[in-house]
Amino acid sequence: MRKALRWLLALVVLIGTVSTAGAATAAEPKAVDIKDRLLSIPGMSLIEEKPYTGYRFFVLNYTQPVDHRRPYKGTFQQRITVLHKDVSRPTVFYTGGYSVSTNPSRREPTQIVDGNQVSMEYRYFTPSRPEPADWSKLDIWQAASDQHRIFKALKPIYSENWISTGGSKGGMTATYYERFYPRDMDGVVAYVAPNDVVNREDSAYDRFFARVGTEECRDRLNGVQREALVRRAPLKEKYEAYAAENGYTFDTIGSLDRAYEAVVLDYVWGFWQYSTVKDCADIPADAKNATDDEIWNSVDSISGFSFYTDQGLAPYTPYYYQAGTQLGAPTIHFPHIEKKYIRYGYQPPRNFVPRDIDMRFQPWAMRDVDRWVRHNARHMLFVYGENDPWGAEPFRLGHGARDSYVLTAPGMNHGANVAGLVPEEKALATARILDWADVAPAEVRENPSAAEPLAKFDAKLDKRDVQREPALRP
Repeated sequence: MRKALRWLLALVVLIGTVSTAGAATAAEPKAVDIKDRLLSIPGMSLIEEKPYTGYRFFVLNYTQPVDHRRPYKGTFQQRITVLHKDVSRPTVFYTGGYSVSTNPSRREPTQIVDGNQVSMEYRYFTPSRPEPADWSKLDIWQAASDQHRIFKALKPIYSENWISTGGSKGGMTATYYERFYPRDMDGVVAYVAPNDVVNREDSAYDRFFARVGTEECRDRLNGVQREALVRRAPLKEKYEAYAAENGYTFDTIGSLDRAYEAVVLDYVWGFWQYSTVKDCADIPADAKNATDDEIWNSVDSISGFSFYTDQGLAPYTPYYYQAGTQLGAPTIHFPHIEKKYIRYGYQPPRNFVPRDIDMRFQPWAMRDVDRWVRHNARHMLFVYGENDPWGAEPFRLGHGARDSYVLTAPGMNHGANVAGLVPEEKALATARILDWADVAPAEVRENPSAAEPLAKFDAKLDKRDVQREPALRP
């Protein structure tokens, strides 16, 4: 009897133990894969996932309202990418202001904080364009609202600090986002962001070109640019043959002659945007005695004779629309070229957008952003290149700014970054980014001069080369 009771007691204990273990196992939540978490967001869908060591990389579509003020008026699919490292790391929100790359890449702040990266394609750049396209809904507030909505959707997953960033038009975009939604981000890093406050006042650019680089380099560039207009007739014949061979047309800009001059007038600007003083060695030293092919090849390599064709302009219609409605566009003069050689001058954005798209300029848009940055900037860093023409009209900080900085990388062009700053400023910028992301090591908090990126450089992810694109756009 006792043996039977002991056996029964042991059986009860065993059953209890198994049941308890089963209950504990059942109570433990099963880890949800990050892809499933992303796709559980209403409106999020997967385009593809690409492998990369140490990360998960997703190309996604997110359903956005065409008009954030009237979301019931229709939607479109906006392409974004997510470079996922870990939900416990900070997140960098990047946009270049144009189309988004569908290959894994890591922007400088992402490397600095060793975090995740969300990249957004700017609205109306294909394929993130409503059909049919209501161009009146392409403005800086609508685009900032796109970012805000993406941030709100992803913040429950990536709950640590967020830093927004972008270069050129992307730097402008990060700034406008901060202006309209200042509570979203914990910091902003805006690279080479133009700030055209008064569209009709562009003398800063003329002063820039009068002193940039060396006198010898300026003379070489000016000589080639002038000679390309002096030889307009024979070089236009070459252009006509080039266009016919490639099937290029000129309906948007109006004529091959207009396109030719636009390419030539971009030449000096384009050189300084993408090149440095050492590259002057590649510019013909004696333009007057250079061959037609030497002049053509030099201009084509920098400005690109294909750009002002209908085929070249089409991908950038959203940019030129914004330049002609809110952002503004530079106008410069050419004192080294006699007036008889210049027929059109720097043409306005209106000439680069199909005529069936209505455009009206809003002069108050950039004044509002400039005023806000001067008086309200918090945790904002602006980085410029000394030899970048787009930096001639930079953002500036006023008395109301707090923990914000405008820094210039010596000798750098439109690819200026934190790594190119002088050592003291490089350490300062790196330390502030780490602090805004809330990942500054104790030694950096005690000694900011010790600040360095937390992630090691990756030659594929962290490629620093500036993508050569048409000159007269940021």
